[in-house]
Amino acid sequence: MNGFDILVSKSMNSIIKENLGKKTIQKVENRLFEKYGINLTQAVVEFHKLDAVLREFFGVGADGLEKKFFEKVASLEKLENKEREWIRLEDRTLSQTILESFGDNDKKLILNLLSDRSLIVADILDVCKIPQTSGYRKINVLIQSGLLIPNGHVTTNEGKKVTKYTSLFDNFKIDIEKNNIVIKARLKSEAANNSSVIQIMQVL
Repeated sequence: MNGFDILVSKSMNSIIKENLGKKTIQKVENRLFEKYGINLTQAVVEFHKLDAVLREFFGVGADGLEKKFFEKVASLEKLENKEREWIRLEDRTLSQTILESFGDNDKKLILNLLSDRSLIVADILDVCKIPQTSGYRKINVLIQSGLLIPNGHVTTNEGKKVTKYTSLFDNFKIDIEKNNIVIKARLKSEAANNSSVIQIMQVL
């Protein structure tokens, strides 16, 4: 599962439900379960599956629907050079999740540390000088929200494989536009390439 898709899933889920209505949502959920054995929440994280079902119901009209969903969650800032796109976060709940993470000193330390490297949890806590109990809890919250993503493994002396983690974003900025806080972020290239949400946004 891709970190960005996890990050936007809650917001996307709410927006889809608001736009499609109960009866259509029920039909979509029934078809998702029949075809893939998953519900809407899971399908948002694996968006290509939701895309396939929406196309069964709406045909080419699915493009317009998906564009509407995405515009309320995030938008891509097209760049003329080959530099990776910036993602502008449009949904307030999504922005709040990120602001709260960077507003917590320990989480900010972790995210900044992992913006240019991958480490196992024990090393993250050691470098950041964070107590284990609260540190493990905060790292788990960052993983569950999609802000930390798995990036390889290391093998311990006992032969056990331990996951390394890195930050979802390699760059991040907060602007003020017309008294509104605007968050823009750039995904790490691997995260962008593995995101079914980003892939669909790029072609719509």
